[in-house]
Amino acid sequence: MVEIERKFLVNSSDFKAQAFAKNHIAQGYLSSDPERTVRIRIKGESGFLTIKGKGNETGMTRLEWETEISLAEAKPLLAICEKGIIDKIRYEVKSGKHTFEVDEFFGENEGLLLAEIELHHENEDFKKPDWLGKEVTNDERYYNAYLSKNPFSEWTK
Repeated sequence: MVEIERKFLVNSSDFKAQAFAKNHIAQGYLSSDPERTVRIRIKGESGFLTIKGKGNETGMTRLEWETEISLAEAKPLLAICEKGIIDKIRYEVKSGKHTFEVDEFFGENEGLLLAEIELHHENEDFKKPDWLGKEVTNDERYYNAYLSKNPFSEWTK
């Protein structure tokens, strides 16, 4: 139930040629409170309910609980979520013994590319692909809950 994750900007679309899986994701928040987010996600033909706690000082570790729900349950829950549905395609890319999940955002977050890697411990080594950019793990602006309320397209560049 503990998630250890690092997050990075992506500096090219080279990851697409290396992807072994690709899924469309729509997700919204029943609660975007940073102390406890409650997310509804539709990924392909499956639904998920996820609860996440506040991250630690590094932003890498936090409580995460997730359960699969039916598409029939997920669709009406997504419809009552807070403003700002996240629309993205997630690519899964192998790198050494790890898998990066790379999100290409659409809609109000168009142009944003983020990669995440889940680890067993915060100091775990992993192979960094050439397309991996600056680390943004502890930058809350890159959390999906933040992006749902403060879309990338509205940031002053």
